[in-house]
Amino acid sequence: MDNQFFKNIEKKTGVNMKDIFDLANSLQNANFSDERTVRGVIRRVSQIANKPVSQEMEDKIVDSIVKDGKQLDFNEISKMLNKK
Repeated sequence: MDNQFFKNIEKKTGVNMKDIFDLANSLQNANFSDERTVRGVIRRVSQIANKPVSQEMEDKIVDSIVKDGKQLDFNEISKMLNKK
């Protein structure tokens, strides 16, 4: 992809694209049935997005993925984070 494209995304979102690519690479072989792995991913995404996740919300996301067997769905996680 065009480097300028990523620079524009970084400018608009404030999110470093290198961080996004590093996260994406780390997810390729991640075990999402492991609670520790899922918590690490949640914390990393929270850090990259500069959006704090409460312990209660982290627990709900972990339960949704690990205990309920749902696939990691960023849209669903986004909905959870945006609920008031």
